[in-house]
Amino acid sequence: MTDTSEQDERRRRTEAYRQAGRRLSRHSAEGTVGGALAALAADAGEVFDLGTGVDIYGDGVVAEVEQRVAALLGFPDAAFFPTGTMAQQVALRCWAGRTGNATVALHPLAHPEVHERGALTAVSGLRTVHPTDAPRLPTAQEVQDFDEPFGTLMLELPLRDAGFVLPTWDELVAVVAAGRERDAVVHFDGARLWECTAHFGRSLAEIAGLADSVYVSFYKSLGGLSGAVLAGDSSLIAEARTWRHRYGGQVFQQFPAALSALVGIERELPRLASYVAHAKVVAEAIGEGLREGGVSWFRVNPEAPHTHQFQVWLPYGADVLNEASVRLAEETGVVLFSRWAEAVGGPVGVSYTEVTVAAPGLEWTAGDVRGAVADFLARVG
Repeated sequence: MTDTSEQDERRRRTEAYRQAGRRLSRHSAEGTVGGALAALAADAGEVFDLGTGVDIYGDGVVAEVEQRVAALLGFPDAAFFPTGTMAQQVALRCWAGRTGNATVALHPLAHPEVHERGALTAVSGLRTVHPTDAPRLPTAQEVQDFDEPFGTLMLELPLRDAGFVLPTWDELVAVVAAGRERDAVVHFDGARLWECTAHFGRSLAEIAGLADSVYVSFYKSLGGLSGAVLAGDSSLIAEARTWRHRYGGQVFQQFPAALSALVGIERELPRLASYVAHAKVVAEAIGEGLREGGVSWFRVNPEAPHTHQFQVWLPYGADVLNEASVRLAEETGVVLFSRWAEAVGGPVGVSYTEVTVAAPGLEWTAGDVRGAVADFLARVG
């Protein structure tokens, strides 16, 4: 497919999904500039005094976000970053200097390994190793038995590319302890930490309190425009702010992103537990619909989602499934699945998509989901 045809397909898909009246979640990237500005203007006054002066290099509303997140996560301090990629590079670089070991133990499916074009090595001079390549976080035994030293153990909660999977609470406590027994510090990639509380049965502060530092994102689960926060002790965050400046993250004004983060904390964060609960209903109904539709093989991963997001795998090429998804939206006004892709290095003709259940999805019954699956399958092939 040429660049032009890919752009045309993307525009068609975005327009179809934007116009659809029924969906499980709504991504901010499918909105319009005018709509996003109007929504922020309507909501921001409820979470911050708009008579306050605009932020300059991290004060004002940006500092308010830092304080709110530090309190939520139970850390003394936090620093706002324009991107999570930058926040984590800075955190891991700081820990490498403090431990004297530039090796980071993490999963090969972790975000820095899959989605950052080798930035940890190319930009920060760090080296990565993998205690396991199983589609889950490492176990305590795997960390204990790993055959070389590392300065930082990084755990992505949840591990997105394995299916948004989480360990049990006891497993998480044990793997953190194993890292510390190896004289390593522990950093959580908590881009989606917000929705982990239901699975663990613990507060954000209890979960984050296991680690030495935690990064969280605002646009993935909370509906923010962009931005991230790195939380830790005051000494680490002071150093992180220095490196943030060196990395080009000392942005002059960030009030739109910061305001949208506060809106997400106030509005979306309290709802996430209900999204997680309903994701289990949706996942089960998708499985039932696929079985009823006579699909020869499929996988809902995990079968019972750990968060409000999960994967669906089907034995078709991505082009076929993307076309069916767009046609379903165009012809019925329903979005069941979004973007399909074939796994890198995976079998030909097997594709997966990520399903997110958010506020719009709470209106869907199991019967609604099964009906949408039937309509989708009618357009496959």
